[in-house]
Formats: sequence, C-alpha cells, structure tokens
Amino acid sequence: MGAHGRIVILPSPLLPTLAYAGLAEALMRAGAEVSIARADLGPGEGPAELANRWARELEQGSLIVAHSNAGYLAPLVREKAGSHQGIVFMDAALPPESGTFTLAPARFRGLLERLADGAGMLPAWTRWWPREQLADVIPDEQFDQIDRACPRLSLPYFDSQLCAPTDWTAGPNAYLAFGATYADELTFARRQLWPSATLTGSHLAFVGSPDEVAAALLDLVEQLPRGG
Repeated sequence: MGAHGRIVILPSPLLPTLAYAGLAEALMRAGAEVSIARADLGPGEGPAELANRWARELEQGSLIVAHSNAGYLAPLVREKAGSHQGIVFMDAALPPESGTFTLAPARFRGLLERLADGAGMLPAWTRWWPREQLADVIPDEQFDQIDRACPRLSLPYFDSQLCAPTDWTAGPNAYLAFGATYADELTFARRQLWPSATLTGSHLAFVGSPDEVAAALLDLVEQLPRGG
C-alpha cells in the first residue's frame, strides 16, 4: 500500500473514466495507491446498483474520493461496504442529512428534461452547453477524447429515490471545492467542521491541473480523523 494508503476514485457517471486518469497518476506520483471505480451502467442498472458495485470494490482502510454526482452515492457506498472509510468530496453534490433524495435538484432536473430526447436519453455531458462555454473546463487538447468517451445517461437515472445513511455527516468526511460551483455544499461542510479547502478552477480542475488537485486532496486526507 502506498505512503498515503489506498484511494478509490468514484467518478461522476456522466464522465468517462479516462477523465480521471491524470489525477490518478498524480496521486500515485505522490505516493498513493489509486484505483478508479468503473461507473458505466449496464442494462437496467441505476444508482442503487452502482453503489452496490462500488461498495464491493472497496477494501478495509481505503479512502473514497467522490467527484460531482458521485457525491450523492459516496455515503451509501461507505455504508454498504460496512466500514468507516473516509470520504473526500471533490467539487461534489451531497445527499441530505437524512431522508430520501433524488440525484438532481429541482433547477437541475428542469435542465435535464429540456436536454433529453424523445426516448428520455440525455446527450453526452460535453454536449449540454456550447463548446465555447467549456473552454475553461476541459483543456482543448483533451476535449475530443473526453467528448468521444462520454456516456449517455437516461433521465430516469436522476429520478431514482435513494435514502441517506443515518449519521453519514459524522464522517470521516472532507470537502475540496473548485471555485464557487458548489458553494452551498462547501458551506455545509464547513458548518459540519469537516476539513475543507478551495482551489481556483473549474469543475474539472483535475483534468488540467492534476498535480495541484492531488496535493490538495492528500492534504485533506491527512486531516481526516484516524480510526473513525
């Protein structure tokens, strides 16, 4: 096991695994043992099945880094794994403190409905906005590769009902924000007294600046309570 332990990256199901390859390599250069969980969905699979699959990929003592929409599932993954893995939420959505929830807040759900085709399928995430609006999000030299590999999810995926695990906010949890996209989530994390940090950058800051993001993640890992 690496100097910083084993880290399992839970990618957004809206992005291809290759988008996280540079971050994984940067974490390994810094001494961590890293794997990227598979997020592609098989026929009939939804978020509950994805959380079950991810839980089976965890090992005792491993730590979770959850990005974007995967943040909703990370506490469920930890609960299903039956352990006390630390979670670093990386510019990620958060489930409610308790109760049921879906994977799209109301304002976001409206956007998805407008984007979906007649069969309820969404375009690749890279096609949700004009390309020029993603110029500061995905480096131009990597755009085509990520765009080609982006999966297409169905609208019902985001309407699935899940239940937040009891006392998941007690952690151990940390939060890394990129800019102000997830300002409410960062405020919540600070209110819970989680270790937290903010980097200047876009929602995919780890694509263009993997070493900087890796360093920030590992700093938060070191601040997580041990043996929680």
